[in-house]
Amino acid sequence: MNPTTTTLTSLFDRIPRRHSLENLVEIRGIVNEYEEVLLGIEAVNAWYEKKMIIFFEELDEVKTIIKKSTDNKASKKTKDAFFDEASGIFKDSIQALIEVYADGKREA
Repeated sequence: MNPTTTTLTSLFDRIPRRHSLENLVEIRGIVNEYEEVLLGIEAVNAWYEKKMIIFFEELDEVKTIIKKSTDNKASKKTKDAFFDEASGIFKDSIQALIEVYADGKREA
């Protein structure tokens, strides 16, 4: 396993599933780390650059849903549902990226 795949696997394993203040801080940090990894993969070559668009779009969706889970007007149950949805999408996205990235040696 190369370092990027190891990092992605580590990020995947760290994604919290329950809504709490600590987990909000944690998932935001993971999102930032993931975005840096995406930028690095995008820079590998043109093939990866083309493939990363969907992952950036999914990351934007995750950020939006996480933000919804912090709405003071939302009930605890609603916040929990939003957070669970965001973490699920995030895990699916990372898992898909691990498959697309493979060993980091694909080319156009």
